[in-house]
Amino acid sequence: MLNVLAQNIPWFMGGSADLGSSNKTTLKFAGVGDFEPGSPGGRNFHFGIREHVMAAIVNGMSLSKLRAFGATFFIFSDYARPAIRLSALMELPTLLVFTHDAMGDGEDGPTHQPVEQLVSLRAIPGLVVLRPADANEVVEAYRYVLQLRHQPAVITLSRQPLPTFDRGKYAAAAGVARGAYVMADAPGRGGGVPEIILIASGSEVSLIVEAHEALVGKGIRSRVVSMPSWDIFEHQPQSYREQVLPPSVKTRLAVEQASALGWERYVGDNGRVIGMKAFGASAPLKELQRKFGFEPDKVVAAALEMLGRA
Repeated sequence: MLNVLAQNIPWFMGGSADLGSSNKTTLKFAGVGDFEPGSPGGRNFHFGIREHVMAAIVNGMSLSKLRAFGATFFIFSDYARPAIRLSALMELPTLLVFTHDAMGDGEDGPTHQPVEQLVSLRAIPGLVVLRPADANEVVEAYRYVLQLRHQPAVITLSRQPLPTFDRGKYAAAAGVARGAYVMADAPGRGGGVPEIILIASGSEVSLIVEAHEALVGKGIRSRVVSMPSWDIFEHQPQSYREQVLPPSVKTRLAVEQASALGWERYVGDNGRVIGMKAFGASAPLKELQRKFGFEPDKVVAAALEMLGRA
């Protein structure tokens, strides 16, 4: 996406805090070059391992009317936070791309596995935080961000490969532009009113899709809501928000590999959140998912218990 955008927008440029190969944020098309003393026309910026300075430089470039981006691992957003906060205060259309956004880091351990970073960035006024679930949602996230003129944006992406959903079977990813959308419903049952709503962002959307298919197979009217952005969703008309999350449906289950703080606004008093209540651990991804309960059968079991069908 970055390479496509940069080839079509001459003033779109940026780089990574020494993690370009891991972030996959290096611009590689012909003639792009590196920004260095001898090549001021280069568009790849090598910021070095200094995340705060990177974000501050991105702010400065944005003030110069360039469309700039910076990138690093999500856990290192902590170092960049003061500059991110200033971009929101100054209403700058900056872009920061954070990868390795959850326990998918596996053996890198809890020092590299974000827990509280997602909710803390969601708490910054004016900052648009997007956590897309698949390649289609990534495209729509960039489409949304490039239209912003007075708001900074953060896109958080996973490390592990994720499935690309069949949008002939599931709803179009264009719903990203509204922050959350109904991705799937139980076909032709109950007049469209679900018994339970499963909500997730990012890599956990594929998890609740699997759980949804299992629940539908058991005759349960399940709904999948992909929610890549709380902020965008909160700015939608109340009628749309209630269409996605009908007030009459109290049984709701949110799943996210991050702090559960804040999800109560969407699941309510009768809902439940499968999230992180501690720091991560060092182990292969599958073992971590099993340890912390991020598996389809765990989601199905929680849903059945909530519905009184365990």
